[in-house]
Amino acid sequence: MKAFTRLKALVAPMDRANVDTDMIIPKQFLKSIKRTGFGKNLFDELRYLDEGQPDQDCSGRPLNPDFPLNYPRYQGAQVLLARENFGCGSSREHAPWALEDYGFRVVIAPSFADIFYNNCFKNGLLAIVLPAAVVDELFDKLAATEGFQLDVDLSAKTVSTSDGDTFAFEIDDFRQHCLLNGLDDIGLTLEDRAAISAFEAQHLQRYPWVAID
Repeated sequence: MKAFTRLKALVAPMDRANVDTDMIIPKQFLKSIKRTGFGKNLFDELRYLDEGQPDQDCSGRPLNPDFPLNYPRYQGAQVLLARENFGCGSSREHAPWALEDYGFRVVIAPSFADIFYNNCFKNGLLAIVLPAAVVDELFDKLAATEGFQLDVDLSAKTVSTSDGDTFAFEIDDFRQHCLLNGLDDIGLTLEDRAAISAFEAQHLQRYPWVAID
């Protein structure tokens, strides 16, 4: 998992509440567990004017000109600004996979669905909860400023604008440690590899008959 420390990046808007995981990555694209290749179908029903099919080459599909992620000004964005209850619906882990594969490293919203929120941190995506009034202010600045960027500092737990506003966010120490060090569940387990190896060796000594040739 990629570590996250600090990011200053372009922001893109998702100005609607209750965006569910089927909107983030529609069910017909859940054909792999490789964590990659889902970015092209992120927000598929909103980004394209046709109905996408699994394994379809998206390069020739007609884009929805009214969807913000298709605007030239938001190309290359790594921060997604969203509304309340983002990531509701089914618990599919493909949702943060699709966001990360598209290029997003941070999602900011007033609230997230619990399972989606947990899945973000397990996959290197920083989900930040800010008060609704602050999110409203950021949406206003984003609409008014082409090239609007945010500076996200995970160590300091702050989000800053270029005009000097800084907003603090909360994150528990364990999630912060994992993101700063790029540790998913497997990485956390491997931190104890020496203890695991020692246990396996002594266990095999005590119970040699469990060894499999």
